[in-house]
Amino acid sequence: MTQPFAFDATDTNIVEQLRKNGRANNQQIAEKLGLTATTVSTRIKRLEDANQLRVVAVSDFAAHGFNVLLRISVTVDGRPASEVAQELAELDEVFAVHLVTGRYDIDMLVALRDFDDLSHFLLDELSGIRGIRTLTPAIVVDIIKYAFDVAPIESRD
Repeated sequence: MTQPFAFDATDTNIVEQLRKNGRANNQQIAEKLGLTATTVSTRIKRLEDANQLRVVAVSDFAAHGFNVLLRISVTVDGRPASEVAQELAELDEVFAVHLVTGRYDIDMLVALRDFDDLSHFLLDELSGIRGIRTLTPAIVVDIIKYAFDVAPIESRD
């Protein structure tokens, strides 16, 4: 049986340094924390191998030409919500899909290039997915906070 992974203070400090500067090299992190570069490298590799850490680059939606952001809530009928969610996740425009509790079964975030793409996405792309009972789209008018210091590393395919 595999032991659960436990962060210690050194792991936490290394992750914090990477959050502050994802471009920092092992030597720079080591100097800030009073460690050796080898220790930092070994710890980062161990965290990555345990799927506890992934260093990634993040860019703005608009930098990639996405000017419309939608949150769409979905109710499902006649099919498991997990199957519908999996099919929604395969659409290029969809960048996050969540199974949720409450009034809706699924919440998703969608990025479109412009409003001209909206009717095609809602009427053509989504209408082909069996089991969708209702869609409640909401256009994002401003992003107040978008933080993801902690996020799932592996998708649940």
